[in-house]
Amino acid sequence: MNVSEDLISKFIFLWAVIDPIGTLPVFISATAEQTPHERRRIALIATLSAAAILVFFIVAGEIVLLAMGVPLAAFRIAGGIVLFLFALTMVFGESKPESETKMLRSLHDIAVYPLATPSIASPGAMMAVVLLTENQAHTILDQLTTTAVMLVVLVITCVFMLFAGAIARVIGTGGASIVSRVMGLILASVAATSVLEGAKEYFTQ
Repeated sequence: MNVSEDLISKFIFLWAVIDPIGTLPVFISATAEQTPHERRRIALIATLSAAAILVFFIVAGEIVLLAMGVPLAAFRIAGGIVLFLFALTMVFGESKPESETKMLRSLHDIAVYPLATPSIASPGAMMAVVLLTENQAHTILDQLTTTAVMLVVLVITCVFMLFAGAIARVIGTGGASIVSRVMGLILASVAATSVLEGAKEYFTQ
């Protein structure tokens, strides 16, 4: 796989787990009573908070696993299973916008919850960044590239939130749900690959 194909693959993977379009209905519902200035501030805080969470998992996720004595192959299998289950909820269950919008009834700090997490920095995204930056399988340059691609997706997510009103008028809630389900299907195939690779690595050690 050449550099451009690798970047595209990482971008699609991270786009699927972060799901910028799926965050739009949550953001719109959460900020319905806010002024335009407050909406911009919430979008920025949510993006920065999500970036901090995911960077933490990139830097410390594998270290924590090794300290606990968890083989990375086992984490790859477990992470793939969790990602697959997460993808199934996107495809067959309630779509991301529908399920996360329901969380808004008892929220105080909507920028952090549910926008930063679990909407943007979802459990699937946390596991994905750990798997994509595994020290034994990826060089420092690869890990920095993954981090950069992740930040690009987060910037796009922030831009989508800043222009949420206009985008929502174009695609509607139904459109966001369809995109979320398509991303779930892509994520399911990636998760299945992760499980197969983890099993192969585990049983050949």
